[in-house]
Order: sequence, then C-alpha cells, then structure tokens
Amino acid sequence: MSQEYPVIIAGAGPSGSVLALSLAKAGVKVLLLEKEAQLPIDLRASTFHPPSLEMIGAMDQDIVDAMIDKGLVADRYQYRDRKTGDCATFNMAQLKDETSYPFRLQLEQYELTYLIAEKLKDYPNVEVRYNHEALRFEQTPETVILFANTPEGEVSLTGSFLIGAEGARSNIRKSSGIAFGGFTYDEKFLVVSTSFAFEDVFDDLSYVNYVADPDEWCVILRTEKIWRVLFPTQGDEDPNYILSDEFIQERLHHLHPREGAYDIGHRTIYNVNQRVAETYYQERMVLIGDACHINNPLGGMGMNGGLHDAFNLAPRLIKIIEGSATHQKEFAQYDRQRRELAVKFVQDHTIANKKLMESTDPDVQTKRQKWLMETAADPVQAKEFLLERAMINCVRDSLKVA
Repeated sequence: MSQEYPVIIAGAGPSGSVLALSLAKAGVKVLLLEKEAQLPIDLRASTFHPPSLEMIGAMDQDIVDAMIDKGLVADRYQYRDRKTGDCATFNMAQLKDETSYPFRLQLEQYELTYLIAEKLKDYPNVEVRYNHEALRFEQTPETVILFANTPEGEVSLTGSFLIGAEGARSNIRKSSGIAFGGFTYDEKFLVVSTSFAFEDVFDDLSYVNYVADPDEWCVILRTEKIWRVLFPTQGDEDPNYILSDEFIQERLHHLHPREGAYDIGHRTIYNVNQRVAETYYQERMVLIGDACHINNPLGGMGMNGGLHDAFNLAPRLIKIIEGSATHQKEFAQYDRQRRELAVKFVQDHTIANKKLMESTDPDVQTKRQKWLMETAADPVQAKEFLLERAMINCVRDSLKVA
C-alpha cells in the first residue's frame, strides 16, 4: 500500500467530492485534484433525485440539510402539450413511503461541491490541490503514478489507487485506452437562463416541465435562483449564431410572446451524447461519473448516476485499504453493478425521454400525451412511473447484482 497517497482522486466535481468526503470520514488519506484554480461556478446539472439525497444524508446530514435550505423543492413535475393545453402532472408525494425525500431538489451542482469543500477543511487526512490537471498515468503491481500539469510544470504523484472523476473528456480514461462506446446525436441542446417569471404566464406551472410542441419542444425548469429553458438545435447550425441574442430571443418569444426582450443570463450549448466506457476500471484505476458514462440531460440522470457511482465505490475502497477485501474483487463488482446499470437503465431511459419529447407527428404527440395523462391519473401506474424516473428502482436493482 502506497504510504504517500492511498487514494488520488482527479476531479473535484460532485462525484469526486462526495467520494473524497466519504473516504475522509473513514480516516482514509486522500489527495483530491482539481484542474481549475478554484471550484467552477457554472451552468451544469441542477436536479438531485431522492436516492442521491438519501446517500448524501447518510454521508453527512448537515450537508443535505444545507442543500435543502439553499435549494428549491420540486414535489411535482409536468408533461405539457402546448397545442392542446393538456397537462399530465406527477405528484412525487406518492413516493413518501419509499423515500425520506419524496421530491426533486433543484439546486446548482456547484452548491454541493462548495459545501463539501468546506467540510474537507476539517480533515487533516485530505489534501486538496487546485491547478492540477490529470494528464496520464502508469501502473505497477503495487502503485499508480499520475502525471499532472500545474502552473509550475508537470509533476508526478504516487498512490495506491487512482480515481478518474474529471468528466467526459477524462484524460485518465484516454490514457487507459478504455473505449468510450456509444454515439453522439446530430443536434445540440441550448440551455439558457432567464429571470422572467414563467409561472405568471403559464397556468399552474410546476418547477419542472417537459413541453411538447410540433414546432419546437423544450424543457422549462426552475432552479433555486432562476428559470432555465432547454431547446434542441440543429447540428449544422453555427454555434455562434445559436448563442447569439437574436437566436435566443427568437426561441424564448416562440415559447411565450411578450413585449420587449427577455433578460438572458447564462447560455450554453451541449453536445448530446449517449456513451458508456467499455469497463469502469483497469487494475488500480477506477472511473466514476461522466468519465465513464454520459447521456442526454433529459430526466437529470447524469450527475445523479455519477453520485451513485461514488457512493457505491467508497465502501469498497475503505474495505480494500483496511485489508478486508481485494481490489480485484471489489472493482469487478463495482463494474458489474454500475456499468450494467448505465447501459440498461440510464441510457435506455434518457434515450426514451428524448424520443418522448421530440416527435413532430401530431398523431404520435396525441397518443403520447394521452398515455402520460392516463398514467398520471392512475395511482398505481403513477407511482411506478415515479419510481423509475426518480431513479429509485434502478439503484435498488443495481445492488442486487452479485
């Protein structure tokens, strides 16, 4: 076991941060690296599903309490048809017997990473280094050597285990040679934020809304700070034009015509990917979060899946370092539980969510809305729908994999 750093985690996003704190609380010595000069504050994931809140609460109740205080509790969400005005509303209170958190918490992901960063200051067994970008790694039978870029030049760091949590462009995954299977859609998603009060112009608007429209579907979502709107765009459109005030104002005015311009905050274009790594580990290196699985954001399953990876891996690393388990056995089971889930559940459901929204065939839209409204109106069907979309079933099912 390396005496320098038993565990090196590259990437201080949500998955890397919760893994670092979980290990810190168990007394494991951890080096957490972040390529930026400080934790980013940007427009990224903003939905925490019930299982994620349960896991964070089990790790540190103060953190989940602070998240709920800061965030916006969304206890229902809607599928709306703009042409007919029909609306299917799913009430998450139907999950009150299944979880202590029967709601989606709308909160920017950086709020979690900042809360954890403050907590980590209390643990002398954790060192956090900024301006350290993971470049590549080498392994011996007993150690992992990570090479990182810093303002002072390239450095090498030695540990027993290396965790790649540095996102979809993971240099650690690339260095490993692990293939990133799947595909990228032709279109891209534009996400914009605005302070405009959509709740004042749409009747009974929930905080999370999937809006069908044969001309242009969209998602309207409220965070604790501002409204976000997601629009699909064509893959061959000029990104500079998509991000222009002209294009964004046109899209927002199509959603709701109004006098004057909309206030526009953040604006971001996302490539729409459906990819899963061929394996989540290689000897002493393990991947978590976007480094090993990415999918389109409809349903908010990407970040949550990364958190679930971290919470699945943490007790395994603790047992390995304590000497009660071998890394070969634990990492193989982690791969079976988490990779199989990403392939069979998250990918399938996010692809289905996209198909559910994007059809422009009026007959398909009518049938889809009818099915959603019938499902929402039936307590048994609605609960099953919610158990799936809230990721409760998938977490339970993954733990059954031997």
